[in-house]
Amino acid sequence: MGSQFSVAICLMAFTLACVSLAQNPSNEDYLNVHNAARAEVGVGPMTWDATVAAYAQQYASKRIADCDLIHSTGPYGENLAEASYALSGAEAVTLWVDEKPHYNYDANQCVGGECLHYTQVVWRNSTRLGCARVKCSSGWWFVTCNYDPPGNIVGERPY
Repeated sequence: MGSQFSVAICLMAFTLACVSLAQNPSNEDYLNVHNAARAEVGVGPMTWDATVAAYAQQYASKRIADCDLIHSTGPYGENLAEASYALSGAEAVTLWVDEKPHYNYDANQCVGGECLHYTQVVWRNSTRLGCARVKCSSGWWFVTCNYDPPGNIVGERPY
């Protein structure tokens, strides 16, 4: 009985760990894709910031009921994503980085599509990152990344 009970507790702990990982991608999931995109354009890496991450988690939790892509209008730069599947942190950041072809550096503007998510990812002065992911009541997934200090300053180039 004792060893069966221990196995059950271990399985339950393993299951909870898996559920926890499914709920929250690791910090590196977000950082690795951000920092790879930044390195491509000669911008230094970002670091994970617990305060910015707590803000991201608090805001993501507010979106559970509706999963709407509405910006928080808080003190940080922000990128949002949603998907009908369990969008990973790396996949969300890749969606934003994939806007790179729409950014024209010489004109410092978006050409032929959205690029402001990308420019926030590579914004040279944004050095602290915090992200969060939640499953919404609708079954969709909502991801937010917040940047400190914020980027996309009108008239300035990201790098």
